[in-house]
Amino acid sequence: MIDLLTVYLATGILVLVYLWVKRPRLNLPPCPTRPLPLLGHLLTLEENPRSQFKKWHEQLGDIYSLYMGNKLVVFICGYDLMKELLLKRRDEFQYRPKIVFNEVCPYPKSGVICSNGPNWKEQRTVSLHILRDFGMGKNILAVKILEEVDHFLDLLSELNGEPSDIRIATNISTANVISSIVLGHRFDYKDETLRELIIRFTEVVASQHFNGVINFFPILRYLPGDLFHIKKTSKTVEDIFKLLGHFIQQKGVDEYDENKIDSFIAAYVKEIKSKTSLGEKTYLNKDELIKTVNDLFTAGMETTSTTITWCLLYVLNNPDVQAKIYEEMKEKIGTDRRPCIQDRPKLTYLNAVIKETQRLASLVPQSVTHTCLHDVTVRGYTIPKGTYISPDLDSVLHDPKIWGDDVMEFKPERFIDQDGKLKTPEEFIPFSIGRRVCLGESLAVMELFLYLSSIFHRFEILPETPGSPPPIKYKFGIVASPLPYKIKAIKRKTS
Repeated sequence: MIDLLTVYLATGILVLVYLWVKRPRLNLPPCPTRPLPLLGHLLTLEENPRSQFKKWHEQLGDIYSLYMGNKLVVFICGYDLMKELLLKRRDEFQYRPKIVFNEVCPYPKSGVICSNGPNWKEQRTVSLHILRDFGMGKNILAVKILEEVDHFLDLLSELNGEPSDIRIATNISTANVISSIVLGHRFDYKDETLRELIIRFTEVVASQHFNGVINFFPILRYLPGDLFHIKKTSKTVEDIFKLLGHFIQQKGVDEYDENKIDSFIAAYVKEIKSKTSLGEKTYLNKDELIKTVNDLFTAGMETTSTTITWCLLYVLNNPDVQAKIYEEMKEKIGTDRRPCIQDRPKLTYLNAVIKETQRLASLVPQSVTHTCLHDVTVRGYTIPKGTYISPDLDSVLHDPKIWGDDVMEFKPERFIDQDGKLKTPEEFIPFSIGRRVCLGESLAVMELFLYLSSIFHRFEILPETPGSPPPIKYKFGIVASPLPYKIKAIKRKTS
């Protein structure tokens, strides 16, 4: 007797074959190889396809296609094309497609990262307004960040120079910065609630490496077992939302006082009440708030902490860089006080080191996927409605025409002009460009300066084994993260 699952699978395969055969013959961007029926280019991709993407860009030009199953994915490369599509034609390419990570959330069309249309515009506008009120990009927030940096430095001191992997501690610390804004308070590093939240967020990011194929073969969700970690992801997301729901109940209901707005949650609830009392149409509600808080933690924690670990890794492999950072600090601010945000314009070389870290690490190499709601024409090619658009940030951040033939070397001097001043070429786009640029860009820039300046000011960072720095290797995924490594944080002797 044929079971129901077999019928579903057979039907799905027949439908895919039909769609493949009947797909319209348009003037699509070129493919590197002929796609296979049903699978497309799925079997062509390596586990880490960055070198393939680079080769295909060189062979096919700034725009090319891959089929993932029956789904067309168009890669856009080079700064000029990204600027054209994501800035000049942003109305056509500002949308997000459905992705499995978002679909397993209780509120898949909510928040600021994956929502679209008027809802996205209101969520982003209100979120930016609240973050700016809490000091994003201003000195008032720098003071709050430095309070957390102090706790982080104390933790490094407690290691007593012993070899340690500080990635989890860095995650906790940067999560505490987000927590102080979103929840109105920080957690102790040993707090089980915060640790659980961070573990869950880390699991979700890691799981996307496994379940991304579901985006292109949705029927695989219904296979027995959990080969693609979709059930695990679903459960993890559910746990995250329960924790966030607890905080929102606490800050937005139980402890809410309109005269004491001390958190993003309370400020958002105040916006809901204000718009409701005035009878204004609004997309703001408690469900949107949970998803937006989730988005703030996801984006604000992972990218900042990973950039810090990349910077330390590059410095370990380029010890002369760390020496130059410290010499600049001694000359410009001295050793009797820790750096503050007002010192940022003085520390040209350190700022260049941070920018070079962001450029070379290219943290989110394929950015975040876009889509178009209508058929569009790009450089003579037709891009059908619903196509996935993948901006290849590597093609800009690693372009030798922009950065020189030594583009894959760590060279902070790229960001210093002949007069010794910091320069930022417009092609420097680690946060992408356009309307969907990272919401917390200015917060991340401030955090990176305050964390790294404080670390290098108080400690000399050394490899676990003298003279043998950890290799510059990473795990490819939505975020390119360094493989685990250990450092020794040696307290500097102040003069």
